[in-house]
Amino acid sequence: MVRIHVHFSWKYPIHFSRSNRAIISLDIVPLIAIASLHILIKNLFLRRMQQTQSLPSKRNHSPSLLHQCSELVLSWLTPQELATISLTCSTLHTISKSITLRRASDASRAFESHPIPFHNSVDEHPYAYFIYTPSQIPSSSSQFLGRQSWGSSFSAHKSNSVAGLGVQTLRFVDDSGECAYGCECEACGEEGDGADGCPCFGGFDDVVAECGPSCECGLDCGNRLTQRGIEIKLKILRDGRKGWSLYADQFIPKGRFVCEYAGELLTTKEARLRQQIYDELASGGHFSPALLVVREHMPSRKACLRYNIDATRVGNVSRFINHSCDGGNLSTALVRSSGALLPRLCFFASKDIKEDEELTFSYGEIRERSKGLQCFCGSSCCLGILPSEQT
Repeated sequence: MVRIHVHFSWKYPIHFSRSNRAIISLDIVPLIAIASLHILIKNLFLRRMQQTQSLPSKRNHSPSLLHQCSELVLSWLTPQELATISLTCSTLHTISKSITLRRASDASRAFESHPIPFHNSVDEHPYAYFIYTPSQIPSSSSQFLGRQSWGSSFSAHKSNSVAGLGVQTLRFVDDSGECAYGCECEACGEEGDGADGCPCFGGFDDVVAECGPSCECGLDCGNRLTQRGIEIKLKILRDGRKGWSLYADQFIPKGRFVCEYAGELLTTKEARLRQQIYDELASGGHFSPALLVVREHMPSRKACLRYNIDATRVGNVSRFINHSCDGGNLSTALVRSSGALLPRLCFFASKDIKEDEELTFSYGEIRERSKGLQCFCGSSCCLGILPSEQT
């Protein structure tokens, strides 16, 4: 039996679901340049309007075109930058407000089947800002994700392809240098129904086997359970003590797939370097890292595979799942897709979950009771301290 241990690797534990008000951005845009953006756009269209004074039909379209161009640009800004530029004129204030409302209405940026809204009646923060990815990505890819358009009315559309969902498709390579396709069973064709007809199906355990990128079956295959993204309705609520928290927005039956823990895949060296940075940022009290360490113990107990997934800057809504000392209502499992090199950590409902119930799981074992932040899980067996371990 393969055993999986999941730990949040905080040298000084920080509750990861709090709003990330301090964002590490790889491309810092000077606010002065952003603030002058509206002047350039406005001058451009004022000149256009002056040139078309004799053409009322064209003159009527200019304000709309100005609004669309501004919206496309402003949707790339961080909340702080958006707030700054909204003070420059009434037009950009209106556009910024619309972008803020759309951001709060869907944390997933339309990557998932249903919008995942933010609800906050505690403070003035309408949403938590981060870069969304529906699945894990290599850390080397994140350098191209310094920013992400979010809040434009030109919304994205959910992809129907496995590749479009961003599912990790790194493949095994055999001795000949060719890709070693892990699933060649005939039952994985277009008529395959996964759990009943596919011999690749391994059932639900600590490790789950699914069809992979080289299989002929599509997303409707029953053995691609976790590859269709988040298909249940969720919402994110602000708690005065725990920060942002993930809740069910519908009834979730036991065994149902909820989401995967998406973020940047790091080497252990990268994880330790980042943790040092996060410790410094967290000392100010307004930064909450979401670095997850998964250890997969082999049956021999002589080997252990370690996976580091960082959802601090790039991730999905699983970054808002809080800890519960009683184990919570979610269980974790490593999902291996046939032919894929790396597994994915996925959450399943460990019991029936009611609508409006918070989604929680155990962050790990408490090893030092003298260290750690206070736990606010509220369970009858609450130990009062959040689990953590050194990276």
